[in-house]
Amino acid sequence: MTALGDVCTIKEVAPNAGVKVILASTPATFIGGTDTVAIDLTKYGARYVHSVHTCSQTTTGEVIAVATATVASNTAGVIVLGTSAAGTNVYAFVIYAY
Repeated sequence: MTALGDVCTIKEVAPNAGVKVILASTPATFIGGTDTVAIDLTKYGARYVHSVHTCSQTTTGEVIAVATATVASNTAGVIVLGTSAAGTNVYAFVIYAY
């Protein structure tokens, strides 16, 4: 497992939804089933995760497949995410946090 740390492109996509909706996209070099990324939810005013939805973009932004997220930990609002999907792709995590 390679812990890549904070390498995602992150956007808060629905600031007035009642929960934080955060979109995190990995670099194209992310290896599913192996790599993990750390996301600091406190930067977006949250500490806890309600749910995480994940997809794999086999061709950046074009071919999208559902993937299963793995949440390795959530310590002090920093979550460590991975995916059970295999392959080197761009992975997108939609995080609902509060």
